[in-house]
Amino acid sequence: MDTNAVILSGPKSLELGTVGLKAPVAGDVVVRVRHSGISTGTEKLFWLGTMPPFPGMGYPLVPGYEAFGEVVETCGETGLAVGDAVFVPGANCYEGGVRGLFGGAAGLLVTPAARVARLDGGHGAEGALLALAATAHHALAGGALPDLIIGHGTLGRLLARIALTMGATPTVWEIDPTRRLGADGYQVIAPEDDPRRDYRVIFDASGASGLLDQLVPRLARGGEVVLCGFYTEAISFAFPPAFMKELRLRIASEWQPADLDATRRLLDEGRLSLAGLITHRAAAADAGAAYETAFTDPACLKMILDWSASA
Repeated sequence: MDTNAVILSGPKSLELGTVGLKAPVAGDVVVRVRHSGISTGTEKLFWLGTMPPFPGMGYPLVPGYEAFGEVVETCGETGLAVGDAVFVPGANCYEGGVRGLFGGAAGLLVTPAARVARLDGGHGAEGALLALAATAHHALAGGALPDLIIGHGTLGRLLARIALTMGATPTVWEIDPTRRLGADGYQVIAPEDDPRRDYRVIFDASGASGLLDQLVPRLARGGEVVLCGFYTEAISFAFPPAFMKELRLRIASEWQPADLDATRRLLDEGRLSLAGLITHRAAAADAGAAYETAFTDPACLKMILDWSASA
């Protein structure tokens, strides 16, 4: 069985090509992808060739861990049925030496049923955002809730939206005036317009290195900074100000299955909306241009590939 897939053969060398799929075994499902998202975090690093050493790294690879589609085949007992709409957090199902890292940007995927999450098909393209929302949930569920979030990109918006469902009302900093729009229930301001120096918990969703020295003076004594992005450069900070503030530092990693379940419940209950996060869409056949736009256009919050014409 073959499928069309986004193939990254080296830095900035990306195209839609044909790859072979491993045959499904007991417990697997075959999913026809309708939409997949492009991550401006880890995928951008692979595209640039700046990703630090990572298990399973190497080219050629199929990127992507944000896929939404429908089950077209089941193998053995899976708990799913043909026609079920599911989110797939990537798949390692390719032959011919093509790596599945993270393997979700393809027209067909073969994956263990235990890895997918059933969703209402009515979510459409927004269903591809479940993993990013679960990543935000994981950061928020790991400790105290933020009263300040740095960055109003897709992750920053999801952090703010989910924080609201948990009872917090954070302020958000954003340096790009065009990205200050779209807030609902919280305030987005420029850092220079904020006089506060007593934040208890600051979440950084910007991924910008060298930011800690700007954040420490904004903390209350004993305040915490939570790093939610992925940082390729060394994280450093001046010790004396951090010492005087008794800075606490926490790192939030990727989502866990419990976060995926909790986020799905928020969506099902109507407490969390994914509306307004998708700003750009492209056909999978135009993947090369779509990836470049996703990584270079600051107006692009989330780029979605449409696989309806590719399988």
